[in-house]
Amino acid sequence: MTITELREITQGRFIVGFSDGSEMRLNLDIVADLSLFRGRELSDEEFGAIKSSSELSGCKEKALKIIGARPLSCKELKDKLLQKGETFENAESCIEWLKGLHYLDDSQYAGMIVRHYSAKGYGIQRIKNELYMRGVPKELWEEAVSEIPESDDKVYDLLCRKLRSENPDRAELKKATDALFRRGFSWEEIKSAVNRFNSERTEF
Repeated sequence: MTITELREITQGRFIVGFSDGSEMRLNLDIVADLSLFRGRELSDEEFGAIKSSSELSGCKEKALKIIGARPLSCKELKDKLLQKGETFENAESCIEWLKGLHYLDDSQYAGMIVRHYSAKGYGIQRIKNELYMRGVPKELWEEAVSEIPESDDKVYDLLCRKLRSENPDRAELKKATDALFRRGFSWEEIKSAVNRFNSERTEF
């Protein structure tokens, strides 16, 4: 295999053409490290190394573009790279590369998810479900959810907003408590809020 073309297309990016008609896009560091130049004869092993470097470089570009759009967990990014046709090995390498650059951090990502859904009024169980669906390792959950403030007032306030009357009947109360349970609050938290509601209504 012979290199028939070596052309810079943008700063630090090259098109490399080969005698079999194929082309690859390579970064300057790959061109320099492998001492590539027009007319160079390549062994099958050298050509394979260039191809592998090109594929990994392309995978890294995709990964940067993906996480530039929105934060992701390591698992979410890996899944997206695999869906785009990248190999498992290259996806794994990209994950480790980005972690080394501190562009990926599941612990920080877990904290962001917890703060976001807590601010939207969701309970711990719903938040844990979000962490699970986003592929955050389970060993990071407890530390992340420990940042959630006590939810007694939150559950009570939500209950009051969902109860449209001062003297709700059983059906209205069940509808409200079921909604709170779907938001991820425990039955203990909900029961406490109902008891507080009934107590304050009686006092009034």
